[in-house]
Amino acid sequence: MAVVPLSKDEILKMKKVCRLAADTLVYVEKYLKPGMTTAEIDKLVYDYTLTNGAVPATLGYHGFPASCCTSINEVVCHGVPGADILKDGDIINVDVTSKLDGFFGDTSKTFMIGNVSDAAKDVVEVALLGMEKGIEAIRPNGYTGDIGFETQKLVTRRGYTTVKDIGGHGIGRVFHTEPFVPSWGKKGKGQKLIPFTCFTVEPMINEGTDDILEYDIPGSSHKWYATADKKLSAQFEHTILVTDTGYEILTLA
Repeated sequence: MAVVPLSKDEILKMKKVCRLAADTLVYVEKYLKPGMTTAEIDKLVYDYTLTNGAVPATLGYHGFPASCCTSINEVVCHGVPGADILKDGDIINVDVTSKLDGFFGDTSKTFMIGNVSDAAKDVVEVALLGMEKGIEAIRPNGYTGDIGFETQKLVTRRGYTTVKDIGGHGIGRVFHTEPFVPSWGKKGKGQKLIPFTCFTVEPMINEGTDDILEYDIPGSSHKWYATADKKLSAQFEHTILVTDTGYEILTLA
């Protein structure tokens, strides 16, 4: 599928919906604490999104049953909110996508609950730095491999691994489109970064092996994923606009 640049009006719509997605995570963070269920997190996301005139894009998307994804500890991504209870020392990624006026904004953050271990703090830090390094490599008419190369270089030097089969994606008028944005790669390889298009950068960083296990989500064609060795995984995500001179992070809070 050809990637079509956004018009000035469409870029303004993207900025608005991405700001809402970012604000949603800021809102949710205030309530996170031990003893809270992931279903309660999902209700916060649902209520805040609707209050601001948007809809949660994940709800009903290919049968996904919730308004956000909540991925705790060894869960890599697409964790389904429900009866899981946050415990002191957990890490949890909350991934939200808002839809407003026909456009999508996607962002996630890994939060630390209560008193977390030094190991958990470190993997969360590396996930954030890996995303930031990848974003810094973005150039108009550059390549997705440039992003993945810089992410993987930082991550492996810190002793962690990047998930290979899941990554970022084009976004804008639709939730998921080209290009695929990997967390590994070679400079100058992959898909071209077209000016005035948007995509997500969202490396998933594992404490141990990069092998992951896949699990069904009842009633959905989506899957959720966990580390094969049950060690920790952390992730951060921003929606990026490529410009004619560089890039702009649209989901900064």
